Amino acid sequence: MSDPKHQRDIERANAGLLPALGLFTTTMLVIGGVIGSGIFRKPGLMAGQIGSPEILLGVWVLAGVITLIGALTNAETAAMIPATGGQFLFFERMYGPFVAYLFGWAVFAVIQTGSIAALATVFAEYSTQFVALPELTGPMATFSFHIPFIGDVTPFRDLGVKGLAALLIVALTVVNYLGVKFGGAVQNIFTIAKLAGMLLLVLGAFLLPTGGSVAHLSTASATLQPHGLAMVAAIAAALQGAFWAYDGWNKISYVAGEVKNPQRNLPRSLLFGMAAVMAIYCTMNLAYAWVLPVEEMAKSKLVAADVAEKFFAGGGRWIALVVMASTLSAANGTILASARVYFSMARRNVFPALLGKAHPRFHTPAAALVAQAVWSVLLLFSGTFDTLTDTLIFVSWIFYGASAYGVFVLRRKEPDTQRPYRVPGYPWLPWVFVLFSAAFLALTIYNDVTAYRAAVAAGKPALINSAFGLALVMIGTPIYFFYRSRNAKTAGGDGQQG
Repeated sequence: MSDPKHQRDIERANAGLLPALGLFTTTMLVIGGVIGSGIFRKPGLMAGQIGSPEILLGVWVLAGVITLIGALTNAETAAMIPATGGQFLFFERMYGPFVAYLFGWAVFAVIQTGSIAALATVFAEYSTQFVALPELTGPMATFSFHIPFIGDVTPFRDLGVKGLAALLIVALTVVNYLGVKFGGAVQNIFTIAKLAGMLLLVLGAFLLPTGGSVAHLSTASATLQPHGLAMVAAIAAALQGAFWAYDGWNKISYVAGEVKNPQRNLPRSLLFGMAAVMAIYCTMNLAYAWVLPVEEMAKSKLVAADVAEKFFAGGGRWIALVVMASTLSAANGTILASARVYFSMARRNVFPALLGKAHPRFHTPAAALVAQAVWSVLLLFSGTFDTLTDTLIFVSWIFYGASAYGVFVLRRKEPDTQRPYRVPGYPWLPWVFVLFSAAFLALTIYNDVTAYRAAVAAGKPALINSAFGLALVMIGTPIYFFYRSRNAKTAGGDGQQG
């Protein structure tokens, strides 16, 4: 059953944009938008949190399965509402304009802009393998200021890295300003390049003489052995790192209005893309654990580079190139997709109207892209890579859980609306995802508070990342009511005139 109002809303959201993305490019957007820095940056930290290679591999499998369930659940709504703006429009239909606005604001304030900033940061960090970046020294380098109930911000730490990251954000914004096909082509090239590099790493780990051993896959650390509640908390902390590596699967829904045959291609690209990512991550982690004992992995900041060094001298520089291609691809995919959310919000009159205008020549949300770039650059200076990723993952999972529950809401509110795709295993799979989201968020808050107290006791600057994320989201509340009040007055004035 087709609802004319539903169809008009989709057409309005997509006005001025061209459906230019096919199944291959949308699948590459899913894969390229997900595989960024996490698989290279997080495994060492996660090994140090858990201390067991078997449990570590289990965490990657669990995170992949849960993420795939979330993607399959989200795909039902994406196929039902194939409009540019993605989850913003989903939440509007599920819960009304305020929740939709909070999601859109969160995407702008921290989720996607924070992701862009974090990815650009890792790109800049690994560029130091090839070029020295200038850095501040002395009091300015360690300057920080305190935000009550949240913690300390150190804006000038690693200034050279942040400066190069800012330049990358600006350059990729220009690429996507010039057209979605241009941005999609860049996505395809760098996604294929990084997948090729990862394949070579895996083949080298298993086929070349690296000292790898099957014993490494089952030998736990002698010094890192959490038990009971400590192990549960450690797994939750490690999941936070894994979920950062898997994050970004939902961005394809943001560009639904620019996808050819979206009812068919959106669910297929999510399924194919996330299945591929899960297989790649599990294979990569098997390769890491095959070559490096878990004790050695826990001490590594870049596990992939240490594995590559086992092949040949200078392998770390080769891996740096793969990481740079990977993070560039993921940052480009995030920039391309996320601006469409603010574009859609502006067309709902809850964001500045300028952000809802498509460029007359390039048919892109040009002003939304520029605003996104400016805020992403500002977020670069709010903290470190781990601060950005932990903050945005916490906020993202609030809305991931709400989006999965929204499938129940829409089936109850709109039982007759056409659904080209239905989530398999309904209602069990969506409920698994919702309940897991709630448990994960509770354990994240526990870990954040524990880590903050430990840092304060040691006299180190620290943030409560979950509190920082919630503060950024709630700042948007008065903005929403400002626009609602202004829209009400405009509607009233029009009524008197008409």
